Amino acid sequence: MRDPGLDQAIRAAGGVGSLAKKIGISQPSVSNWSRIPAERVLTVEAVTGVTRDVLRPDLFGEVPGGNVDEVDTARAQEYALLALTLSRAPDQALLDRLSGLRGDATPLGVAHVELAEAASRTTAERVEREYFNLFIGLGRGELLPYASYYLTGFLHERPLARLREHLARLGIERAPGQAEPEDHAAILCEIMAGLASRRFPAPAGADSELFAQHLAPWIGRFFADLEHAEAADFYRRIGTVGRVFMDVETEAFALAS
Repeated sequence: MRDPGLDQAIRAAGGVGSLAKKIGISQPSVSNWSRIPAERVLTVEAVTGVTRDVLRPDLFGEVPGGNVDEVDTARAQEYALLALTLSRAPDQALLDRLSGLRGDATPLGVAHVELAEAASRTTAERVEREYFNLFIGLGRGELLPYASYYLTGFLHERPLARLREHLARLGIERAPGQAEPEDHAAILCEIMAGLASRRFPAPAGADSELFAQHLAPWIGRFFADLEHAEAADFYRRIGTVGRVFMDVETEAFALAS
């Protein structure tokens, strides 16, 4: 029996197949869900408009120990945006939402404005081709967004094994039907979103530790590469947002230590 939140998400997306396509996984994977996995909640919220407290009220009710502060909420939203756009090409509905992003005079605010402008002048079809050329390709894409590749030059190497051991200690399990390994940039950003929002039950400082060990050594280089990738246009702006945000995270964690 499906959870009511999952049912509502499926209706909002226009069916199981449509929801699966919007979040970039296979239809059988969604069909096998009885409720939305915790690490997928923010993504499903973004593509359906169904709020997280409806999707998973058991997770998104009152946070134990008090509400999440505005800074961590903003961090979670930033990570969720990166996770969503790196896991699949945005459809037109998501591009329309991104075109409404606002910013300020800070480097991250300026990056948001540039992303909004890029989203407003492209189409879902162009972005889908761009995503294919960047991350899939004929044989392989221009970029390989995996920690193992950036740190060793190969896929499925020791960095992935260390990450899996770390996630096991935190009680974070791989989502059923997830084809990509956990060291994919999108999955790491999705996990960080869950830790920043305190929706994953983890000790204080878990986000800082995960970031230092499994994102900081490589993900800034990945986003810089994305900024300068030959096939990138819309995704050039995603690269800028990611690079600037990772710089902000690095500085904030250093000050807090």
